[in-house]
Amino acid sequence: MANIRVGIVFGGKSAEHEVSLQSAKNVIEAMDQEKYEIVLIGMDKQGRLYLKENLDFLLNDSDPTKVKLNKLDNEVSLILGEGAEQLITINDCKVLEELDVVFPVLHGPYGEDGTVQGLFKLVDLPFVGADVLGSAVGMDKDVMKRLLRDAGISIADFLTYHRIEQEKIDFAEVKEELGMPAFIKPANLGSSVGISKATNQTELEKAVKLAFQFDNKIIIEEEVKGREIECSVLGNQEPIASIPGEILPQEEFYSYEAKYIDGNGAVLEMPAKLNNEVVEEVQKCAIETFKVLCCQGMARVDVFVKEDQQIVVNEINTIPGFTKISMYPKLWEISGISYSELIDRLIDLAIERYNNKKKLKTSFDF
Repeated sequence: MANIRVGIVFGGKSAEHEVSLQSAKNVIEAMDQEKYEIVLIGMDKQGRLYLKENLDFLLNDSDPTKVKLNKLDNEVSLILGEGAEQLITINDCKVLEELDVVFPVLHGPYGEDGTVQGLFKLVDLPFVGADVLGSAVGMDKDVMKRLLRDAGISIADFLTYHRIEQEKIDFAEVKEELGMPAFIKPANLGSSVGISKATNQTELEKAVKLAFQFDNKIIIEEEVKGREIECSVLGNQEPIASIPGEILPQEEFYSYEAKYIDGNGAVLEMPAKLNNEVVEEVQKCAIETFKVLCCQGMARVDVFVKEDQQIVVNEINTIPGFTKISMYPKLWEISGISYSELIDRLIDLAIERYNNKKKLKTSFDF
């Protein structure tokens, strides 16, 4: 039986480009080379796709502050071929061998928000992770929170502002609605990029300006005092949840540096020290969140567990980090699913969903 030909797409146009490079390196190293034929497809910061035929695709890969794509000369594009998806080179229009499935190891806008997922659907290609809708609502914190709230899932109180409203953001109003301190976040970004904590008017104004550098919509959110718990979810129609883990930040909050650069920026406690009843409630909440937001394949659900044991959902990540210190694969490891087996399951889920959708009618029979 021929190996499954898997396209790993990594890099991307977002501010999380470097995180994606680190994640992709780990995914590739964990894949069974006897089971998969790996095709490396790097996306630069302008959104161009390049084919890399060997594993020296990164420079400075041991330093998360300097890691970057190696020079990739063979620019390619995805097109719909004659009944099958194809990769084609830009320079000489050479048609390359077909892919069986794509694993997008992309974070943030233009990779985790449904845009790339739409491209894969257009070229009729199975892909790992959430579909277009689940990706889009999972990325937009404003829409995500409104859907969860309407479903009766507890979230932090928040206010939403668009760029046109930036000068109208009133400190007194924010303080009255949400209290202080508050967190200011770009609506469509992850990895704590552009997120600030504000305790006064000056800090709020500075935080708003920073957040608007990354998105045209921001949210301002109340501070929730509670333990930061994360839970991994895996599956399509019948998802399962991992044993939860806990983030113990050594800073004011779990920043980008703490997640990906400073090995001492946070302590990851796995499993989290929770009683069995709370563990079950966290897992139930994670699965419910996954379903409400129309996700498939994988996601990491982040919640707060308050002192009274109330669970408040913070966010969902539909393409969670896969770096060496990332919680998503680590939580599955302590739950009994190895990194390599996890990748196998994700690829199987992608192909399963694709095959199920291929059975649907696309026209009426007369």
